[in-house]
Amino acid sequence: MTAPTAAPVTARRAKKSRAVTDQVPAHLYGLRRGTSAVLTILAALFAVFILAPLVWLLINATKSQAEIYTSFGFWFAGPFRLWQNVAGLGQDISGAGVFIQWFGNTLLYAVSGAVGATILSALAGYGFSRYRFRGGNAMFFLVMATLLVPLTSIALPLFLVYSKVGLVNSVWGMILPSMVSPIGIYLMRTYLDASVPKELIEAARIDGASELGIFVRIALPLSVPGLMTVLLISIVAIWNNYFLPLIIFSKNNLYPLTVGLSALSKAAETGTKAELLPVLITGGLVTVLPLIVLFLLLERYFRGGMLQGSVTG
Repeated sequence: MTAPTAAPVTARRAKKSRAVTDQVPAHLYGLRRGTSAVLTILAALFAVFILAPLVWLLINATKSQAEIYTSFGFWFAGPFRLWQNVAGLGQDISGAGVFIQWFGNTLLYAVSGAVGATILSALAGYGFSRYRFRGGNAMFFLVMATLLVPLTSIALPLFLVYSKVGLVNSVWGMILPSMVSPIGIYLMRTYLDASVPKELIEAARIDGASELGIFVRIALPLSVPGLMTVLLISIVAIWNNYFLPLIIFSKNNLYPLTVGLSALSKAAETGTKAELLPVLITGGLVTVLPLIVLFLLLERYFRGGMLQGSVTG
């Protein structure tokens, strides 16, 4: 009767033993005694600092406006109004717009821009990694130099250009700039350098494979973690982008979540509408949840891509 349970217990113990064996002792990192404990405490404090706003959003999204002001911010207070606040997101109770429409806009901008940025970054990264041409390094450094240019410094020229080509209050005005990702090009170049052997590409060329076939059938399958890393970084960057849509959009039906919630916040500050603050807090909670879920789904790719992409030959 005990034989069927003995095997799982033994398997669990073996798995735990292998996990312990795979761990690197702290002293091999050159850490002094007690340093690992200090680092653990600092990591825990940092986690509290990061998670505290999210916990506050989650708790206060269940309250009414009066309870938000009168109750302790990090504890629940009845009655439970989460579903009423969520329902308020589907109504234009502020005159600024509808949260559901902003959410759909953000999803469209983030997915379209991130997919485009990932494709372009893969193409550019592969070109910089596997082709040697005159001025290639200078061009790559020029692309990296754009990371040093703040968006605020080019806001006026960008708006003037957009107005000339008809991209103001246009969906493409948000998507096209989001498809340019210098950090994505850097990550894909370094990742391809580390994960795609030059000998493999040369062998494919000798076998008669086309350059496009080598890129699609060899380079892309070997760089999936890098692609997922660029995709995740691009989605987060576009999802949190505030300044660009603030410049190009004047119609609230085109707002993403960042600008829409800002407009809702201004309406709540005027005090002309009751029960706007709980809806605003609930909107903030709903805004961050998709990013958390996406990161949890792609975390293993993201970790592998960042570690592999950090190794340069």
